[in-house]
Amino acid sequence: MNALLHPVPEAFMSVRQVAEYLHLNEKKIYSLVSDGSIPATKVTGKWMFPRELVDRWMLDSSHGGLLTDRLIIAGSDDPLLSRLITAFARDTGVHALISYTPTGSRLGLELLQASRVDACGIRWGPNSESNTRHPALLRQYSQHHNWVLIRAFRREQGLIVSPPVQKHTNDPKLLFDNQFRWVLRQKGSGAQRFLLEVLTQYGINAGSLNSPITGLSEREAAAAITMDLADVGPGSRATATEYGLGFISFGWESFDFALPRGIWFRHLFQDLLMRIKSASCLEMADILGGYEFINCGDLVWGDD
Repeated sequence: MNALLHPVPEAFMSVRQVAEYLHLNEKKIYSLVSDGSIPATKVTGKWMFPRELVDRWMLDSSHGGLLTDRLIIAGSDDPLLSRLITAFARDTGVHALISYTPTGSRLGLELLQASRVDACGIRWGPNSESNTRHPALLRQYSQHHNWVLIRAFRREQGLIVSPPVQKHTNDPKLLFDNQFRWVLRQKGSGAQRFLLEVLTQYGINAGSLNSPITGLSEREAAAAITMDLADVGPGSRATATEYGLGFISFGWESFDFALPRGIWFRHLFQDLLMRIKSASCLEMADILGGYEFINCGDLVWGDD
């Protein structure tokens, strides 16, 4: 009887239902959808609104945001960023939730789209093309109108190689031989995108590589090589240094943060940018190698 008196709210609402729920007219709801402001998804031609995300959106937009005591970052893996955020979380203690989960660029953007994370680190091709490739990647997501891209740093990308194999050869083409075991990365990661472009240059199909395992992060791939489960895989100079591995450079790439405009100016994200520019971070970057901090903290896309 109680269930009949107090029915469980539906998980998804229609335009009419969300308009009634928020005490707005339907025209305003469509305007919010068009701006990418309100969480919504299109199903069979109709806009639907996840009640849980609408509630969170309302709370987060109140008084400058009730979730200003958290900074949850997903996306591309990077050893310097990982060290930085671990120290940030330690320094912040119980006063805020600071976390970083390397999911790969695509899954990170999907989590950002679903409002499950606050920011996503992306790297999607060579540095010279990042100002076009990164916005093009973001435009594939319906919430992109509400996002900005902030430059973090540039990093040197290439192949991480076991030291015995690098003594054998520094020629990438020879590493495609079936005697060498490759640790590939998951689909949707920036590292896998990078590798596929390298393979195209050499006329090699990824399916022809001897690849017994897949690394779900750059550090996991490096660990596989260190543990002698693989001989070579895509990664950065910094990760190769961290794991005592060899490195063959293929150039530089930009590492950017994609995040909603409302989070851009939050004190936790601004604190993160200041930490990236700090002397201690620059010192660690020199130790790891393969970093440049040109335009760090700059808005590179989204101010329109």
